[in-house]
Amino acid sequence: MISQPYQLYVERSDPARNMARYYAMEIEQTMFGEACLTRRWGRIGKRGQEKQHVFEREEEAVRLFLELLKQKRARGYRPQTLRYLRR
Repeated sequence: MISQPYQLYVERSDPARNMARYYAMEIEQTMFGEACLTRRWGRIGKRGQEKQHVFEREEEAVRLFLELLKQKRARGYRPQTLRYLRR
């Protein structure tokens, strides 16, 4: 069981470079009790891409979640209000 909700939505925009990107992550429990980190990314307003990582323990999923957050912040992504995440 996931101890607390993990959700993130960040954006990176630069009108001069016609850049408008988003990156979203969340950790949920699978029906088998594993932790699943789902990542979604792409151009704002478009469906984009999705990737899922399944872990036996929640701690492993949280470790990857925090590492990816660190990478995205270093690239200029900043938090925005949480939006509906397409599935």
